Amino acid sequence: VAMEPSHQPYNVAGARALAEAFPGLPQVACFDTSFHRTMPELAQTYALPKDVRDAGAQHWGYHGISYDYISRQVPKFAPAARRVIVAHLGGGSSMCAMLDAKSVETTMGFGAITGLPMATRSGDIPQDLLFYLLRAKLFDDQSLEKMLYERSGLLGLSGFSGDMRELQVSDDPRAAHAIAFFVYAMTKVVGAYTSVLGGLDALVFTAGIGEHSAPVRAGLCRALGWLGVVLDEAANQANGPRISTADSRVSVWVIPTNEELMIAQHTLALIRPQRGSPS
Repeated sequence: VAMEPSHQPYNVAGARALAEAFPGLPQVACFDTSFHRTMPELAQTYALPKDVRDAGAQHWGYHGISYDYISRQVPKFAPAARRVIVAHLGGGSSMCAMLDAKSVETTMGFGAITGLPMATRSGDIPQDLLFYLLRAKLFDDQSLEKMLYERSGLLGLSGFSGDMRELQVSDDPRAAHAIAFFVYAMTKVVGAYTSVLGGLDALVFTAGIGEHSAPVRAGLCRALGWLGVVLDEAANQANGPRISTADSRVSVWVIPTNEELMIAQHTLALIRPQRGSPS
């Protein structure tokens, strides 16, 4: 629960309440981190002492249930794509580099606050800044955590909203700045992950912002012209599924995610043997 305080306490409380109310009901935990266990050891490691790493300090990664689903959908749209970057963009946002449908890198690190800026979460910031804020007594550990989780990201940059829909229709220059920063952060990730993958065959957008924000998708695609990405403006406005032109060296897609279906399928696979049904 201490590892990811914005999610885990509620998940655990729900599981305990169900267990008390329905003691015979099977419960299955689908961990958002499990899809990323295919990452190479180097990608899962932080440069920390062994005793700290042994205490659980490693690159876990999140949104794995969504990425698991998308990894199974990509072959239906781009069957020849081996090197794929998926952008799960919503209230919480992350990106994942996949090679042959397996995770090899992802932006969220130890907890769900790291990586890309999000609706209200900061994303990556320098560790020394956090020490400075604590030493200056501007925050204690609890208020610092609350600020980073609840008052940062797009909300912190714009000063009035973390909702991409509101930012896109605002004429406040701070809104435009927040969107530009979001796209800039993704641009850096695509450059790094393309290097890790040794090239890029396909880029996929998913989740709330990824599936519905044509301006965000266009902003990132235009920044990736150097990779050979050519945006199909009309298809992008229509939310895809393919939003790149036929001659684009990297195909770009909008694929809706379905985490609920993925959870249901994993759950069914686990409980069927228990009930004597064929697997």
